[in-house]
Parts: sequence; structure tokens; C-alpha cells
Amino acid sequence: MRTKGKDTSITEEEGTDVTTTSVSATTATTAPVTEKPLPSPPITEAAKLHEPIPVNQQRELFKWILEEKRKVKPKDPEEKKHIDEEKAILKQFIRAKSVPSI
Repeated sequence: MRTKGKDTSITEEEGTDVTTTSVSATTATTAPVTEKPLPSPPITEAAKLHEPIPVNQQRELFKWILEEKRKVKPKDPEEKKHIDEEKAILKQFIRAKSVPSI
């Protein structure tokens, strides 16, 4: 149980007396409470499936990702090779007649 900190209807003179007594009474009667975590219920709800993204939006997204990959400055030759491979895959998706579903 929690006690109410202040009563707004009490005047300032009474409020100082009430708060000092309630604080001292609260600290004296407070006992340590150990809480045990409750076991979580099993998940019974299936994952929600979202609507598929239209092909033209996917192409725009691939184009944007390709632009961002072009802005990246590789630190070493291995990273440059990896970025070039990703850009090649993105170019294939953009040029393809049908985009694979994500």
C-alpha cells in the first residue's frame, strides 16, 4: 500500500505537521518486501503478417540503398569488395523484370 504524500485541502500550517508525522510513520513501518518475478505466460498469438510491399516501392527502396552504398567510404580493400558485391546485387534487383519477395 502506498500512502498519499499530501492532502491538497489541508492548509500550510497543518500540512507541515502532517507531512513530518506521515514521513516518520512511513519509514518506521516500512518493511523490506522481496518480490518474486511472475512466470510469463506462453505466447499463443501468431506473428502478424503485413501487406506485401508493392514492386515499384521495392525498386525505389533498392535505388535508395544503392545511392547510400555509393556514399560509403571503404576502409580497406576487403570492405570495398564487399560493398561492390552488394551494389551489384542491388543493380540486378533494380534491372530485373520481377522483384523477389522479401
